[in-house]
Amino acid sequence: MGLFDDVSRFLETKLEEFLRSNPHLELQAIEEQLKEQEEDTLRLILEIQKQEKTLQAEILSTAEEIQRWNDRINKAKASQRLDLAQAAQERQATLLRQGNQRWGQMQGCKERIEKAKELYRQIQLRRKEVRAKAAEAATSNTAKTATKTEQSWDTKGWNQSSNYSSFSAADPLEEKFQRWEADEELDRMKRNMNR
Repeated sequence: MGLFDDVSRFLETKLEEFLRSNPHLELQAIEEQLKEQEEDTLRLILEIQKQEKTLQAEILSTAEEIQRWNDRINKAKASQRLDLAQAAQERQATLLRQGNQRWGQMQGCKERIEKAKELYRQIQLRRKEVRAKAAEAATSNTAKTATKTEQSWDTKGWNQSSNYSSFSAADPLEEKFQRWEADEELDRMKRNMNR
């Protein structure tokens, strides 16, 4: 495994040198990482919201059970069946504890959702800053390469659009749609939370 480690270290070193000599590409890589973090954060928010909905359903179900056992307690007391009334009260107390636990878990979900939404906003802001720096660096790099008579082969694949079906992260239309889709998703999540 020593050879593999050596080759891996060599490639990492070469990649780091390449990115240092092409800072706009490093910024593009950072922006891509932030984009992935944005997507991961949205998935996390959706996952926590699903947990919250499940807990809400469990709380409602538990509340119905508590009401049913309350009715049984009253019925047993009215019929002078104190043994059944006592057992029903114990069951009701157990259900109340479960309901309180679920309520606490639901409140925890709400807090986690708010923290994740704040993280999402911070990532968006950071990504916007990195995007601006990348554009500035790319412009600076373009001005430098315009003075050269030929373009360096080592950056050609990194900063040019491909003919593949996926578009680069620097595509303005793609960015607008991604931002719009993310805003739509966030609005939908907000509407769902306000219900």
